[in-house]
Amino acid sequence: MGASAALASSRPRPSTLRWSERRDLYPEGVASGDPTSDGIILWTRRPFTEPIASAALTVEVAEDREFRRVVATSRALVFASEDWTCRVLVGGLRPGEEYWYRFVDDQGFGSRVGRTLTAPAEHDDRPVRFAFISCQNANCGAQNAYRRMIFEDESASRARRLDFVLHLGDFVYEIVWYPKDRPQGMYDRELRDIVQYANGEQIQDFHIPTTLDDYRAIYRAYLRDPDIQDARARWPFVNMWDNHEFSWLGWQSFQKFQGTTRPAQTRKVAANQAWFEYQPARIRKPGSRSLDHFDPPDVVNAVVEHFDEHGMGEEPNNLAALASLTGYRTLRFGRHVDLIVTDQRSYRSEDPVDRLEARAFVTEDFPELVPQEVVEVLDAGRAYDDGHPPDGIRYGKQEIANFRRGEPPQTILGAVQKQWFLERLAASRATWKIWGNTIGTLDFRADPQNLPEGLSKPWPGSGYASLALGDFGNALFERGEIYDFVKAHGITGFVTVAGDRHAFWAGLAARSLPPKPFEPVGVAFVTGSLSAPTLVEGMEYRLPRDHPLRALYLLDGAPGRKPEPTINMLMLQGVRSCLEYQRTRDIAAARAARNPDLSPHLSFLDFAGHGYSIVHATHDWLEVEFVCIPRPIERSSGREGGPLRYRVVHRVQRWGKGERPRLEQRVIEGSAPLSI
Repeated sequence: MGASAALASSRPRPSTLRWSERRDLYPEGVASGDPTSDGIILWTRRPFTEPIASAALTVEVAEDREFRRVVATSRALVFASEDWTCRVLVGGLRPGEEYWYRFVDDQGFGSRVGRTLTAPAEHDDRPVRFAFISCQNANCGAQNAYRRMIFEDESASRARRLDFVLHLGDFVYEIVWYPKDRPQGMYDRELRDIVQYANGEQIQDFHIPTTLDDYRAIYRAYLRDPDIQDARARWPFVNMWDNHEFSWLGWQSFQKFQGTTRPAQTRKVAANQAWFEYQPARIRKPGSRSLDHFDPPDVVNAVVEHFDEHGMGEEPNNLAALASLTGYRTLRFGRHVDLIVTDQRSYRSEDPVDRLEARAFVTEDFPELVPQEVVEVLDAGRAYDDGHPPDGIRYGKQEIANFRRGEPPQTILGAVQKQWFLERLAASRATWKIWGNTIGTLDFRADPQNLPEGLSKPWPGSGYASLALGDFGNALFERGEIYDFVKAHGITGFVTVAGDRHAFWAGLAARSLPPKPFEPVGVAFVTGSLSAPTLVEGMEYRLPRDHPLRALYLLDGAPGRKPEPTINMLMLQGVRSCLEYQRTRDIAAARAARNPDLSPHLSFLDFAGHGYSIVHATHDWLEVEFVCIPRPIERSSGREGGPLRYRVVHRVQRWGKGERPRLEQRVIEGSAPLSI
């Protein structure tokens, strides 16, 4: 489990430790992770000066903050070879309880005090509340969302407080811009000098880690952020990596920069080791009984020439790097929640829409948009049309060769993990089977085929358009397999929570949209980024003001004011609504012009949203609350983390076999007119 072991006693007693808080000696704070009904993993980092190679800490766990009722005490070694990180697995705790913990060295110098909670017992009927978050960028943003989370949690009754926090990846951004290399900053944002890689590589004007020490350095930089550190000290976290914990456009053990894919097995292992050292999680390592050491495999950056039927690179160094850490796992929270967490980066095949051959289907005339039929053909490969893929794909007046005609369908989960995931879904007896997925699953569609003639160049597709974001919104073949399995096995309570898109989404999980059959099998949500820039923010700077289709993405208002994100309306209502809104500024008239077949699956979409989301799961219903904050450019000085933009709740009632789930929406605070 990646930790030393400690067992709680049933007889609490007062602490006998000499303890004086010295946060400076524990600069990354404390954390807890992966709660079960009887245990938790505790974490800290206590660096010691050379030349010693190891030292000892004592951890205490108590039922009260004053440590008058201590239930567990244990010794744990920390090693220079593990960057002085410490993990202790505490067992024998009571289910559904609050505990306090701290670390102390042999001189009596202690860490800050942390708070954690165990999971309810398997048959406990109590509701479960947790936050799901993703995409925190300390290089160019502030973590005000954590301040808001803590403020609201401290103000809430015990029954309304969070049980844990699910972090769905991009905990760190390995890409770092140094202020000296980019003095103009990032969009509206001033860059922060958070880290200088000792061995890093510069690509264009950003830097990436190349060694274990570099990956460790980025974690240390992030964990010195006071808001991240306060959140980790308040709640147990369930963490899963996404792409930036390894490499921006990385997949398996490959990196991709400036259109070139290169083997990076040594860097993948280094990224895994740093994650293991800095995130308290119940994760698996191959062939090792060590609880304290990562035991990295000896790999080299070898070229991968052969791939199996699922797109997995068969080169031994690639396989060894990926096997060095297995992150997918299941956690149970009472009677009502099975949380099934998957890894979307380590086992996926290459994104076909991101290949050089696919650039023929991209044009600046229609920013971000790719014909849906192109995505479907490239995604399915040789399985398209029941094994009858076309030789060529029509794009405007061109016939472009189908480079995927003889290749297997795209996979994001990989064969082994997908089989595990489906087995967990089928075996679950919880009311809600919640898929913790680091990337979005809901379709993104636009209808440029409905543009009036003469406004722009003719749309080169035959119908709808998709956004090529490289997630399950484009991996339609594999997503269809999963949804067909859910339907065939009569699985109810199927819920997906995701991150990565830097946007808030709420909708129904369906295999296909009109004119194909629309048969929802579950509900799905995506949370906005904590602090990383959004697609809208980037478009404000990249999309020319004189672009003929600018109103479909951004609508400019009075000088000095930020444009409105009409891209939300484009995906929800369609191009006619966007153009009507541009003409009249009348939201009711714009909605009346909507295309009802475009997005019947969507209830909410905000490509400009930052913040976090909260799941509240009961016997009868499940709610997801979007808490959106203003663009977090600078750290808020207020205890509450600054103002809110809106608070929107979506509720689904428990449904039975053969029934369709239905989402109900309530705007609790603020407004988001273009998102509904």
